Amino acid sequence: MKRFLGSIFVLLTLVSSMHGDKLETIMKENRLKVCIWPGYYGISYLDPRTQELAGIDSDLAKELAKDLKVDLEYVQSSFATLIKDIDENKCDIAMFAIGNTPSRREKIRFTTPHLSSDIYAITTKSNNKIQTWDDLDKKGNILAVAKGTYHEPIMKEKLENAELLVVNGFKAREQEVLSGRADAFMTDYPFGKRMLAKTDWAKLIIPQKEYYKTPYAWAMAYGNDKFYERVEKFISDIKKDGRLLKLSKNNGLEAIAKLN
Repeated sequence: MKRFLGSIFVLLTLVSSMHGDKLETIMKENRLKVCIWPGYYGISYLDPRTQELAGIDSDLAKELAKDLKVDLEYVQSSFATLIKDIDENKCDIAMFAIGNTPSRREKIRFTTPHLSSDIYAITTKSNNKIQTWDDLDKKGNILAVAKGTYHEPIMKEKLENAELLVVNGFKAREQEVLSGRADAFMTDYPFGKRMLAKTDWAKLIIPQKEYYKTPYAWAMAYGNDKFYERVEKFISDIKKDGRLLKLSKNNGLEAIAKLN
C-alpha cells in the first residue's frame, strides 16, 4: 500500500511540474485564488445580513495575498467538493480549516496546521437523554454527521452502540436534531460556537477527555513545491509575529490555535 501511494505521489508531482509551479502563475497573473466554505462560522463565514465574509481563514487569506503582493479572489467550495475543486484547479489553495486526515492526504497536500479541534456534539436543550458525553454512544440513540466531513469515518469507527446517520449538508444535521429524528450531531469547536451564538435551542456536549483531536490546515495540489514552501514560510511568520494569535482572538478561536 505504501509503495502504491508513493507511486501516486510521484505521478501527481510530475503532472504538476508539467504545468509549471503555482507560485509563478500567481505572481504572473497577480491573483491568488482561495477556496473557502462560506458557511463555516469563525473560519470563513458569509454573514447573511451584511454579506461580508468573516473568520480566521478568510482573514489569513487576506494576509497571505498581502504578503505575496497580489490580489485575492475567494472561490466558493465545501468539504464535499474540496478535492474535486483542487483537482480541477478552481483555486490555488483551500483555506477553511480542513481536517488533516489519512484519506485526504492521499489526494491533497496539507500545510503545517494552524488550528486543532476535538469533536463535540450538539443536541437540544430539551433532550433529557443526553446530558454528558457518556450519554451519546448508547443503544437507541441516533447521531448525525455531514457526509464528506472527517467526522464521518471517525464516528463509524468509534461508535459501538448508537446508530450513525450520514446526511447531505451541514444544515441537514441541525434539521435532523431539531426535528427529533436524531439525538445529536457531531461537529467541531468553531461550529459548536456558531450553534450557541446563532440558536436558542442548541446545547453543546463537550468530551470529558480528549476524544479525537484533529489538526486543521490548508490544502493544495501535490507538487508546486515553490508555492508550498512560500505558504509554509507564511505560516511560520504569522506564528512568530503574532498575527495568528491576534486573528484567533478576534474570531474567538484562541483555544484551538496552534501557535508553535
